[in-house]
Amino acid sequence: MIQNKLKGLLSIVIFFLLLVGCDKAPPNQLQQIKNRGTLNVGILVGPATYYQGNNEEEGFEYELAGMFADELNVHLNIIPFFNLAKLFEQLKRGDIDIIASGISYHPKRAEHFRFGPFYRDISQKLVYKQGKKRPRHYGQLSGPVTVLANSHHVLSLQAAKQDYPALQWQTTQALDQEELLQGILSGDIEYTIVDSHSLALFRRYHPNLSIAFSVTQSDPIAWVMKKHNDDSLYALLLPFFAKIQSNNQLAALEEKYFGHVEQFNYVNTVAFVEASKTVLPQYAPWFIEYAQKYNVDWRLLAALSYQESMWNPRAKSPTGVRGIMMLTQSTAKRVGVKHRLKPEQNIRGGAKYLANLISRVPEGVSDPDRTWLALAAYNVGMGHVRDALKLTKQQGGNPNSWADVKKRLPLLTKKRYYRSTRYGYARGDVAVHYVDNIRRYFDALVWLDENGALPFSSGN
Repeated sequence: MIQNKLKGLLSIVIFFLLLVGCDKAPPNQLQQIKNRGTLNVGILVGPATYYQGNNEEEGFEYELAGMFADELNVHLNIIPFFNLAKLFEQLKRGDIDIIASGISYHPKRAEHFRFGPFYRDISQKLVYKQGKKRPRHYGQLSGPVTVLANSHHVLSLQAAKQDYPALQWQTTQALDQEELLQGILSGDIEYTIVDSHSLALFRRYHPNLSIAFSVTQSDPIAWVMKKHNDDSLYALLLPFFAKIQSNNQLAALEEKYFGHVEQFNYVNTVAFVEASKTVLPQYAPWFIEYAQKYNVDWRLLAALSYQESMWNPRAKSPTGVRGIMMLTQSTAKRVGVKHRLKPEQNIRGGAKYLANLISRVPEGVSDPDRTWLALAAYNVGMGHVRDALKLTKQQGGNPNSWADVKKRLPLLTKKRYYRSTRYGYARGDVAVHYVDNIRRYFDALVWLDENGALPFSSGN
Protein backbone atom coordinates (compact mmCIF):
# COMPACT_ATOMS: atom_id res chain seq x y z
CA MET A 1 0.00 0.00 0.00
CA ILE A 2 2.79 2.38 1.01
CA GLN A 3 4.75 1.39 -2.08
CA ASN A 4 1.79 2.26 -4.31
CA LYS A 5 1.46 5.66 -2.64
CA LEU A 6 5.19 6.32 -3.12
CA LYS A 7 4.96 5.36 -6.80
CA GLY A 8 2.01 7.66 -7.25
CA LEU A 9 3.84 10.52 -5.51
CA LEU A 10 6.93 9.92 -7.66
CA SER A 11 4.78 10.02 -10.80
CA ILE A 12 3.34 13.37 -9.73
CA VAL A 13 6.84 14.75 -9.09
CA ILE A 14 8.09 13.55 -12.50
CA PHE A 15 5.03 15.03 -14.21
CA PHE A 16 5.60 18.34 -12.45
CA LEU A 17 9.28 18.38 -13.46
CA LEU A 18 8.30 17.68 -17.05
CA LEU A 19 5.88 20.59 -16.96
CA VAL A 20 8.59 22.84 -15.59
CA GLY A 21 10.98 21.62 -18.28
CA CYS A 22 8.43 22.37 -20.99
CA ASP A 23 8.01 25.91 -19.71
CA LYS A 24 11.75 26.50 -19.50
CA ALA A 25 12.93 28.90 -22.20
CA PRO A 26 15.57 27.65 -24.65
CA PRO A 27 19.06 29.11 -24.16
CA ASN A 28 19.66 32.45 -25.84
CA GLN A 29 22.47 33.04 -28.32
CA LEU A 30 25.02 34.04 -25.69
CA GLN A 31 24.17 30.99 -23.56
CA GLN A 32 24.58 28.72 -26.58
CA ILE A 33 28.02 30.19 -27.26
CA LYS A 34 29.01 29.78 -23.62
CA ASN A 35 27.71 26.21 -23.53
CA ARG A 36 29.73 25.12 -26.55
CA GLY A 37 32.75 27.23 -25.56
CA THR A 38 33.34 28.70 -29.02
CA LEU A 39 32.42 31.84 -30.95
CA ASN A 40 31.77 30.95 -34.60
CA VAL A 41 32.92 33.80 -36.83
CA GLY A 42 32.61 33.89 -40.61
CA ILE A 43 35.34 35.79 -42.49
CA LEU A 44 36.17 36.31 -46.14
CA VAL A 45 39.73 35.22 -46.86
CA GLY A 46 41.94 38.13 -47.90
CA PRO A 47 44.86 40.31 -46.83
CA ALA A 48 42.59 42.94 -45.27
CA THR A 49 40.61 40.42 -43.24
CA TYR A 50 42.11 36.97 -42.61
CA TYR A 51 44.96 34.92 -44.05
CA GLN A 52 47.66 32.43 -43.11
CA GLY A 53 50.83 34.38 -42.31
CA ASN A 54 54.39 33.16 -42.11
CA ASN A 55 53.91 31.24 -38.89
CA GLU A 56 50.33 31.78 -37.83
CA GLU A 57 46.91 33.10 -38.80
CA GLU A 58 46.78 36.85 -39.29
CA GLY A 59 44.49 39.64 -40.37
CA PHE A 60 42.76 42.70 -38.97
CA GLU A 61 39.32 41.10 -38.59
CA TYR A 62 40.86 37.87 -37.30
CA GLU A 63 42.60 39.66 -34.46
CA LEU A 64 39.55 41.81 -33.72
CA ALA A 65 37.34 38.72 -33.49
CA GLY A 66 39.93 37.11 -31.23
CA MET A 67 39.67 40.06 -28.84
CA PHE A 68 35.90 39.63 -28.65
CA ALA A 69 36.19 35.87 -28.07
CA ASP A 70 38.61 36.59 -25.21
CA GLU A 71 36.07 39.07 -23.82
CA LEU A 72 33.48 36.28 -23.79
CA ASN A 73 36.04 33.84 -22.36
CA VAL A 74 35.47 31.36 -25.20
CA HIS A 75 37.58 30.01 -28.03
CA LEU A 76 37.53 31.66 -31.46
CA ASN A 77 36.40 29.39 -34.28
CA ILE A 78 37.17 31.02 -37.63
CA ILE A 79 35.10 29.77 -40.56
CA PRO A 80 36.72 31.09 -43.78
CA PHE A 81 34.64 31.86 -46.86
CA PHE A 82 35.52 32.65 -50.45
CA ASN A 83 32.40 34.50 -51.56
CA LEU A 84 29.80 36.72 -49.96
CA ALA A 85 26.74 34.74 -51.01
CA LYS A 86 27.75 31.66 -49.01
CA LEU A 87 28.88 33.82 -46.09
CA PHE A 88 25.48 35.49 -45.73
CA GLU A 89 23.67 32.20 -46.37
CA GLN A 90 25.47 30.53 -43.44
CA LEU A 91 24.64 33.49 -41.21
CA LYS A 92 20.94 33.18 -42.07
CA ARG A 93 21.05 29.48 -41.25
CA GLY A 94 22.61 30.18 -37.87
CA ASP A 95 25.81 28.23 -38.61
CA ILE A 96 27.88 31.27 -37.67
CA ASP A 97 27.31 33.82 -34.91
CA ILE A 98 28.90 36.87 -36.51
CA ILE A 99 30.30 38.01 -39.83
CA ALA A 100 33.52 39.93 -39.19
CA SER A 101 34.78 40.85 -42.62
CA GLY A 102 34.84 44.63 -43.07
CA ILE A 103 31.24 44.73 -44.32
CA SER A 104 29.98 48.26 -44.92
CA TYR A 105 26.56 49.33 -43.71
CA HIS A 106 23.83 49.85 -46.28
CA PRO A 107 20.09 50.35 -45.66
CA LYS A 108 19.23 47.54 -48.09
CA ARG A 109 21.42 45.12 -46.17
CA ALA A 110 19.99 46.32 -42.87
CA GLU A 111 16.57 45.13 -44.04
CA HIS A 112 17.79 41.53 -43.79
CA PHE A 113 20.66 41.61 -41.30
CA ARG A 114 21.57 43.29 -38.04
CA PHE A 115 24.65 45.51 -37.96
CA GLY A 116 26.75 46.01 -34.86
CA PRO A 117 28.46 49.25 -33.85
CA PHE A 118 30.41 51.06 -36.56
CA TYR A 119 34.14 50.77 -35.86
CA ARG A 120 35.89 51.98 -39.02
CA ASP A 121 35.25 54.10 -42.09
CA ILE A 122 36.33 53.19 -45.59
CA SER A 123 35.66 54.60 -49.03
CA GLN A 124 35.10 52.91 -52.36
CA LYS A 125 37.45 53.71 -55.25
CA LEU A 126 37.01 53.07 -58.95
CA VAL A 127 40.42 52.02 -60.27
CA TYR A 128 42.03 51.49 -63.65
CA LYS A 129 45.52 50.76 -64.98
CA GLN A 130 48.04 53.57 -64.87
CA GLY A 131 48.80 55.00 -68.30
CA LYS A 132 45.26 54.79 -69.62
CA LYS A 133 42.94 57.77 -69.89
CA ARG A 134 41.47 58.69 -66.54
CA PRO A 135 37.67 58.77 -66.32
CA ARG A 136 36.38 61.51 -64.00
CA HIS A 137 32.89 60.04 -63.60
CA TYR A 138 30.82 57.05 -64.68
CA GLY A 139 29.79 58.80 -67.89
CA GLN A 140 33.40 58.67 -69.16
CA LEU A 141 33.91 54.92 -68.74
CA SER A 142 34.92 53.11 -71.90
CA GLY A 143 33.80 49.69 -70.72
CA PRO A 144 31.94 47.79 -68.00
CA VAL A 145 32.96 47.71 -64.34
CA THR A 146 33.73 44.25 -62.92
CA VAL A 147 32.92 43.77 -59.23
CA LEU A 148 32.36 41.01 -56.70
CA ALA A 149 28.89 39.49 -56.67
CA ASN A 150 26.70 40.42 -53.67
CA SER A 151 29.14 43.15 -52.63
CA HIS A 152 28.36 46.69 -51.53
CA HIS A 153 30.05 47.75 -54.77
CA VAL A 154 27.03 46.36 -56.63
CA LEU A 155 24.74 48.45 -54.45
CA SER A 156 26.81 51.55 -55.29
CA LEU A 157 26.55 50.83 -59.02
CA GLN A 158 22.80 50.32 -58.76
CA ALA A 159 22.47 53.74 -57.11
CA ALA A 160 24.75 55.38 -59.71
CA LYS A 161 22.72 53.99 -62.61
CA GLN A 162 19.93 56.42 -61.77
CA ASP A 163 22.22 59.28 -62.83
CA TYR A 164 24.10 57.32 -65.51
CA PRO A 165 21.57 55.07 -67.32
CA ALA A 166 24.23 53.76 -69.72
CA LEU A 167 26.39 52.46 -66.85
CA GLN A 168 27.20 48.77 -67.24
CA TRP A 169 28.80 46.28 -64.89
CA GLN A 170 29.38 42.57 -64.49
CA THR A 171 29.74 40.52 -61.32
CA THR A 172 31.93 37.54 -60.49
CA GLN A 173 31.96 34.86 -57.81
CA ALA A 174 34.95 33.08 -59.32
CA LEU A 175 37.48 35.81 -58.44
CA ASP A 176 38.35 37.58 -55.22
CA GLN A 177 39.24 41.26 -54.79
CA GLU A 178 42.97 40.82 -55.39
CA GLU A 179 42.34 38.83 -58.55
CA LEU A 180 40.18 41.66 -59.86
CA LEU A 181 43.04 44.08 -59.25
CA GLN A 182 45.47 41.69 -60.93
CA GLY A 183 43.06 41.66 -63.86
CA ILE A 184 43.33 45.43 -64.10
CA LEU A 185 47.13 45.17 -64.26
CA SER A 186 47.06 42.41 -66.86
CA GLY A 187 44.54 44.31 -68.99
CA ASP A 188 41.87 41.62 -68.72
CA ILE A 189 39.61 43.94 -66.72
CA GLU A 190 39.01 47.58 -67.58
CA TYR A 191 37.66 48.90 -64.27
CA THR A 192 36.78 47.64 -60.83
CA ILE A 193 35.73 49.08 -57.49
CA VAL A 194 37.79 48.36 -54.40
CA ASP A 195 37.64 49.41 -50.77
CA SER A 196 40.26 51.96 -49.76
CA HIS A 197 41.99 49.78 -47.16
CA SER A 198 42.32 46.82 -49.53
CA LEU A 199 43.65 49.08 -52.27
CA ALA A 200 46.26 50.55 -49.92
CA LEU A 201 47.58 47.09 -49.10
CA PHE A 202 47.68 46.05 -52.75
CA ARG A 203 49.39 49.20 -54.00
CA ARG A 204 52.31 48.63 -51.63
CA TYR A 205 53.40 45.94 -54.06
CA HIS A 206 51.64 46.95 -57.27
CA PRO A 207 51.73 50.73 -57.69
CA ASN A 208 50.54 50.67 -61.32
CA LEU A 209 46.95 51.08 -60.24
CA SER A 210 45.36 54.51 -60.51
CA ILE A 211 42.29 55.87 -58.78
CA ALA A 212 39.79 57.33 -61.25
CA PHE A 213 37.44 58.76 -58.64
CA SER A 214 35.91 58.02 -55.27
CA VAL A 215 32.64 56.12 -55.55
CA THR A 216 31.83 56.87 -51.89
CA GLN A 217 33.52 59.15 -49.38
CA SER A 218 32.86 57.45 -46.06
CA ASP A 219 31.23 54.06 -45.55
CA PRO A 220 30.91 52.85 -41.94
CA ILE A 221 31.77 49.19 -41.48
CA ALA A 222 30.49 46.85 -38.80
CA TRP A 223 30.07 43.23 -37.87
CA VAL A 224 26.89 41.60 -39.10
CA MET A 225 24.51 39.33 -37.22
CA LYS A 226 21.34 37.42 -37.94
CA LYS A 227 18.23 39.54 -37.61
CA HIS A 228 16.15 38.30 -34.65
CA ASN A 229 14.87 39.46 -31.28
CA ASP A 230 17.70 37.86 -29.29
CA ASP A 231 19.80 40.73 -27.94
CA SER A 232 22.05 38.66 -25.67
CA LEU A 233 25.13 38.71 -27.90
CA TYR A 234 24.41 41.99 -29.64
CA ALA A 235 24.25 43.82 -26.31
CA LEU A 236 27.86 42.86 -25.59
CA LEU A 237 29.16 44.31 -28.86
CA LEU A 238 28.39 47.86 -27.76
CA PRO A 239 30.59 47.91 -24.60
CA PHE A 240 33.27 45.83 -26.36
CA PHE A 241 33.82 48.32 -29.17
CA ALA A 242 33.55 51.24 -26.74
CA LYS A 243 36.26 49.64 -24.64
CA ILE A 244 38.76 48.94 -27.42
CA GLN A 245 38.23 52.43 -28.80
CA SER A 246 38.85 54.08 -25.44
CA ASN A 247 41.95 52.05 -24.59
CA ASN A 248 43.39 52.47 -28.14
CA GLN A 249 43.44 48.75 -28.88
CA LEU A 250 41.44 49.37 -32.02
CA ALA A 251 43.75 52.20 -33.13
CA ALA A 252 46.80 50.00 -32.55
CA LEU A 253 45.28 47.21 -34.62
CA GLU A 254 44.45 49.61 -37.45
CA GLU A 255 48.02 50.92 -37.43
CA LYS A 256 49.41 47.40 -37.51
CA TYR A 257 47.54 46.43 -40.66
CA PHE A 258 46.63 49.67 -42.41
CA GLY A 259 48.96 52.36 -41.06
CA HIS A 260 51.35 54.24 -43.31
CA VAL A 261 54.35 52.17 -44.34
CA GLU A 262 57.22 53.60 -46.29
CA GLN A 263 57.09 51.84 -49.62
CA PHE A 264 60.17 49.97 -50.75
CA ASN A 265 61.53 51.15 -54.08
CA TYR A 266 63.99 49.28 -56.23
CA VAL A 267 67.32 50.78 -55.35
CA ASN A 268 69.49 51.61 -58.29
CA THR A 269 73.04 50.38 -58.56
CA VAL A 270 74.64 53.65 -57.51
CA ALA A 271 72.61 53.86 -54.29
CA PHE A 272 73.37 50.26 -53.42
CA VAL A 273 77.10 50.63 -54.03
CA GLU A 274 77.10 53.76 -51.88
CA ALA A 275 75.34 51.92 -49.03
CA SER A 276 77.81 49.05 -49.28
CA LYS A 277 80.62 51.55 -48.67
CA THR A 278 79.05 53.71 -45.98
CA VAL A 279 76.57 51.50 -44.07
CA LEU A 280 77.60 47.89 -44.59
CA PRO A 281 81.08 48.21 -42.97
CA GLN A 282 79.42 48.73 -39.56
CA TYR A 283 77.73 45.34 -39.70
CA ALA A 284 79.93 43.32 -42.06
CA PRO A 285 82.00 41.66 -39.28
CA TRP A 286 78.82 40.16 -37.81
CA PHE A 287 77.48 39.10 -41.20
CA ILE A 288 80.78 37.36 -41.86
CA GLU A 289 81.06 35.78 -38.39
CA TYR A 290 77.55 34.35 -38.14
CA ALA A 291 77.29 33.37 -41.78
CA GLN A 292 80.40 31.26 -41.27
CA LYS A 293 79.02 29.80 -38.04
CA TYR A 294 75.79 28.70 -39.71
CA ASN A 295 77.36 27.77 -43.04
CA VAL A 296 75.75 30.37 -45.29
CA ASP A 297 77.36 32.93 -47.61
CA TRP A 298 77.82 36.21 -45.73
CA ARG A 299 77.04 38.16 -48.90
CA LEU A 300 73.72 36.34 -49.20
CA LEU A 301 72.96 37.11 -45.56
CA ALA A 302 73.82 40.78 -46.10
CA ALA A 303 71.72 40.91 -49.29
CA LEU A 304 68.78 39.42 -47.41
CA SER A 305 69.22 41.99 -44.67
CA TYR A 306 69.31 44.86 -47.16
CA GLN A 307 66.07 43.65 -48.74
CA GLU A 308 64.47 43.36 -45.32
CA SER A 309 65.63 46.59 -43.66
CA MET A 310 68.08 48.43 -45.93
CA TRP A 311 70.57 47.67 -43.10
CA ASN A 312 68.54 49.65 -40.59
CA PRO A 313 68.85 47.99 -37.14
CA ARG A 314 65.73 49.79 -35.89
CA ALA A 315 63.50 48.87 -38.82
CA LYS A 316 59.92 47.89 -37.99
CA SER A 317 57.03 46.60 -40.09
CA PRO A 318 53.30 47.12 -39.43
CA THR A 319 52.99 43.45 -38.48
CA GLY A 320 55.61 43.70 -35.73
CA VAL A 321 58.75 42.24 -37.32
CA ARG A 322 61.81 44.20 -36.23
CA GLY A 323 65.50 44.75 -36.58
CA ILE A 324 68.16 44.52 -39.24
CA MET A 325 66.99 41.00 -40.23
CA MET A 326 63.31 41.78 -39.52
CA LEU A 327 62.53 38.92 -37.16
CA THR A 328 59.10 38.24 -35.71
CA GLN A 329 58.86 37.82 -31.95
CA SER A 330 58.16 34.10 -32.26
CA THR A 331 61.09 33.54 -34.65
CA ALA A 332 63.42 35.61 -32.44
CA LYS A 333 62.49 33.46 -29.46
CA ARG A 334 63.15 30.24 -31.39
CA VAL A 335 66.62 31.35 -32.47
CA GLY A 336 67.61 32.76 -29.07
CA VAL A 337 67.37 36.50 -29.78
CA LYS A 338 66.32 38.49 -26.70
CA HIS A 339 66.75 42.03 -28.06
CA ARG A 340 65.74 42.37 -31.70
CA LEU A 341 67.01 45.95 -31.92
CA LYS A 342 70.57 44.89 -31.13
CA PRO A 343 72.09 44.30 -34.57
CA GLU A 344 74.56 41.60 -33.58
CA GLN A 345 71.84 39.49 -31.95
CA ASN A 346 69.48 40.07 -34.84
CA ILE A 347 72.09 39.12 -37.45
CA ARG A 348 73.00 36.00 -35.47
CA GLY A 349 69.31 35.06 -35.24
CA GLY A 350 68.69 35.78 -38.92
CA ALA A 351 71.64 33.61 -39.93
CA LYS A 352 70.42 30.76 -37.74
CA TYR A 353 66.88 31.06 -39.06
CA LEU A 354 68.01 31.16 -42.71
CA ALA A 355 70.19 28.08 -42.15
CA ASN A 356 67.23 26.32 -40.58
CA LEU A 357 65.01 27.15 -43.57
CA ILE A 358 67.65 25.88 -45.98
CA SER A 359 67.79 22.59 -44.05
CA ARG A 360 64.00 22.25 -44.27
CA VAL A 361 63.86 22.49 -48.06
CA PRO A 362 63.16 18.97 -49.47
CA GLU A 363 66.28 16.87 -49.93
CA GLY A 364 65.87 16.51 -53.68
CA VAL A 365 66.49 20.24 -54.24
CA SER A 366 70.10 21.23 -54.90
CA ASP A 367 71.75 24.66 -54.77
CA PRO A 368 71.22 27.36 -55.81
CA ASP A 369 67.52 26.43 -56.10
CA ARG A 370 67.60 25.25 -52.50
CA THR A 371 68.72 28.70 -51.36
CA TRP A 372 66.13 30.56 -53.41
CA LEU A 373 63.33 28.43 -51.97
CA ALA A 374 64.62 29.10 -48.46
CA LEU A 375 64.64 32.85 -49.17
CA ALA A 376 61.04 32.64 -50.36
CA ALA A 377 60.21 30.85 -47.12
CA TYR A 378 61.90 33.63 -45.13
CA ASN A 379 59.40 35.99 -46.72
CA VAL A 380 56.20 33.97 -46.99
CA GLY A 381 56.69 30.96 -44.70
CA MET A 382 57.83 27.40 -45.39
CA GLY A 383 54.25 26.11 -45.36
CA HIS A 384 53.31 28.28 -48.32
CA VAL A 385 56.50 27.29 -50.17
CA ARG A 386 55.57 23.63 -49.72
CA ASP A 387 52.12 24.43 -51.10
CA ALA A 388 53.84 25.94 -54.16
CA LEU A 389 56.01 22.82 -54.53
CA LYS A 390 52.88 20.67 -54.49
CA LEU A 391 51.15 22.90 -57.07
CA THR A 392 54.27 22.73 -59.27
CA LYS A 393 54.25 18.94 -59.22
CA GLN A 394 50.48 18.78 -59.86
CA GLN A 395 50.89 20.98 -62.92
CA GLY A 396 53.70 18.89 -64.37
CA GLY A 397 56.54 21.20 -63.35
CA ASN A 398 59.72 20.31 -61.51
CA PRO A 399 59.34 21.02 -57.77
CA ASN A 400 63.14 20.88 -57.44
CA SER A 401 63.54 23.83 -59.81
CA TRP A 402 63.19 27.41 -58.59
CA ALA A 403 62.42 28.49 -62.15
CA ASP A 404 59.35 26.22 -62.15
CA VAL A 405 58.27 26.96 -58.58
CA LYS A 406 58.47 30.73 -59.02
CA LYS A 407 55.80 30.42 -61.72
CA ARG A 408 53.46 28.78 -59.21
CA LEU A 409 54.06 30.89 -56.12
CA PRO A 410 51.87 33.75 -57.49
CA LEU A 411 49.02 31.24 -57.86
CA LEU A 412 48.69 31.30 -54.07
CA THR A 413 46.97 34.68 -54.48
CA LYS A 414 44.25 33.07 -56.63
CA LYS A 415 41.25 31.53 -54.95
CA ARG A 416 40.90 28.57 -57.29
CA TYR A 417 44.39 27.45 -56.29
CA TYR A 418 44.87 28.48 -52.67
CA ARG A 419 41.51 27.11 -51.50
CA SER A 420 42.81 23.56 -52.10
CA THR A 421 46.18 24.08 -50.38
CA ARG A 422 47.00 23.36 -46.77
CA TYR A 423 48.06 26.88 -45.79
CA GLY A 424 45.76 28.88 -48.08
CA TYR A 425 46.21 32.42 -49.31
CA ALA A 426 49.73 33.87 -49.54
CA ARG A 427 51.39 36.80 -51.30
CA GLY A 428 53.39 34.48 -53.50
CA ASP A 429 53.92 37.12 -56.17
CA VAL A 430 55.61 39.32 -53.57
CA ALA A 431 57.84 36.41 -52.54
CA VAL A 432 59.01 36.05 -56.14
CA HIS A 433 59.97 39.74 -56.38
CA TYR A 434 61.56 39.45 -52.95
CA VAL A 435 63.87 36.61 -54.03
CA ASP A 436 64.73 38.32 -57.32
CA ASN A 437 65.70 41.49 -55.43
CA ILE A 438 67.94 39.58 -53.05
CA ARG A 439 69.62 37.77 -55.93
CA ARG A 440 70.45 41.11 -57.57
CA TYR A 441 71.88 42.48 -54.32
CA PHE A 442 73.79 39.25 -53.79
CA ASP A 443 75.31 39.34 -57.29
CA ALA A 444 76.38 42.95 -56.73
CA LEU A 445 78.00 42.15 -53.38
CA VAL A 446 79.82 39.17 -54.87
CA TRP A 447 81.19 41.37 -57.64
CA LEU A 448 82.23 44.15 -55.25
CA ASP A 449 83.83 41.67 -52.87
CA GLU A 450 85.74 39.71 -55.49
CA ASN A 451 86.94 42.89 -57.17
CA GLY A 452 88.20 44.45 -53.95
CA ALA A 453 85.69 47.30 -54.13
CA LEU A 454 84.52 46.99 -50.53
CA PRO A 455 86.26 49.12 -47.86
CA PHE A 456 86.92 46.07 -45.68
CA SER A 457 88.31 42.58 -46.06
CA SER A 458 85.87 39.69 -46.01
CA GLY A 459 88.56 37.06 -45.85
CA ASN A 460 87.29 35.37 -49.04
